[in-house]
Amino acid sequence: MTELKRRLNLFDATAIVAGSMIGSGIFIVSADMARTLGSPGELLLAWFLTGIITLAAALSYGELAGMMPQAGGQYIYLREAFGKLPAFLYGWTLFTVIQSGTIAAVAVAFAKFTGAIFPVISNSNWIFQVGSVGNYNPGLNTENLLAIFSIIILTWINTRGLEGGKWIQNIFTSAKVFSLLGIIFIGVTIGRNHPAITQNLHNFWDASWIHTLPAFHVEKLNNISILGALGVAMVGSLFSSIAWDTVTYTAGETINPKKNIPLSLGIGVGIVTLLYILVNVSYLSVLPLHGNINGSDIFSRGIQFAANDRVGTACAQMIFGNSGAVIMALLIMISTFGCNNGIILSTARVYYAMAKDSLFFKKAGRLNKNSVPEYALIIQCIWSCILCVSGTYSNLLDYVIFAVLIFYTMTICGLIVLRIKKPNAERPYKAIGYPFVPVIYIFFAIAISIDLLILKPLYTWPGLVIVLLGVPVYYFWKKKSV
Repeated sequence: MTELKRRLNLFDATAIVAGSMIGSGIFIVSADMARTLGSPGELLLAWFLTGIITLAAALSYGELAGMMPQAGGQYIYLREAFGKLPAFLYGWTLFTVIQSGTIAAVAVAFAKFTGAIFPVISNSNWIFQVGSVGNYNPGLNTENLLAIFSIIILTWINTRGLEGGKWIQNIFTSAKVFSLLGIIFIGVTIGRNHPAITQNLHNFWDASWIHTLPAFHVEKLNNISILGALGVAMVGSLFSSIAWDTVTYTAGETINPKKNIPLSLGIGVGIVTLLYILVNVSYLSVLPLHGNINGSDIFSRGIQFAANDRVGTACAQMIFGNSGAVIMALLIMISTFGCNNGIILSTARVYYAMAKDSLFFKKAGRLNKNSVPEYALIIQCIWSCILCVSGTYSNLLDYVIFAVLIFYTMTICGLIVLRIKKPNAERPYKAIGYPFVPVIYIFFAIAISIDLLILKPLYTWPGLVIVLLGVPVYYFWKKKSV
């Protein structure tokens, strides 16, 4: 009988954590965050708070991972704490939008930056087009064709066995970490720009929110409104920091998971958090945060209005000239390819666990001769590719940030519930600072969720609808399995 093989060591697991977190977001989202906060100090604070929140969650997940070292991770934790329905709703949202949408978005980002080197790769170079539907442009162009090809290649590699996916993850994660270290070092040394630094220090805590709709205007922020702006701005940094939990999905294939999963979570999230903060310090050493939307050059546009929000590219061009755009494109291609490998490798294990509970396609619960859930990988690949050509994936990701926070919060609450329900369960690792660290996460996550409900309703209600659509699907699967 084919079984999951334990072949992931601590380094491999940490590479999955860090590699799945680092995608294209760190090179882009700081522009929108800068427009929302208008202050170098607030920008760094937002990234710092994101790191604290993420680390608090990761340390809490460590206890759950030690208790339940099974394939499926967060799905298993929710099932044991709250039952099958909440767990299914998590898996349903993961498959329909969260992870499949992320795979599509990251693959398109890979293709988009490949297009910066090879112009034939473009979202305007259509092979066929269905026609615009509102803001959506479904169809096949050379950009999403390359995105689909990258998803298929990574899926095929991962169906060949754990070894191939593991080595791709290790190589690309190492490359990404060294690339970010290079950006940090170059930005604060040879790229150091004294006019930018002077301007940023002068306006370090002078917060303001640039609104572009319905009309362009600048809102000065006070002590209360700053809190609201921070919550909205952190949508970007939180999205750039999610997927750290994907390593828990592979617990069934990790050597000594009771020790290595908690350690990999703490080490991986800690490394990425520090890198993200220092990368933003590097950006602020090269470019002023404040910019002019009609600026004629990179410096005058600043971080706020970097072309297409590509802050990393703008900084590279300031330092290296036109060749900087090519250098940054290569770095982001490496980053996004490695990111998608980690997500593709890990997430299929959730559908494998769901199928074992008769809550997903039955074949997804089977392993191939290489001891991997091939059918689950293929289903994930097909849906992600459909999202690539749908033109909707980026909107879907915006919609589910609220749902992501809710499921993370539920899982942390599950830690407290299981302490009560199963006080004598084996816990080789106990959450550091319990109950204060889990409560810190729960407080911040609920505060940000309420903030988004009030200030960004378009980010919240559609996400709730997607989750709730899973309720009838759950009862359908239950009835089908009887």
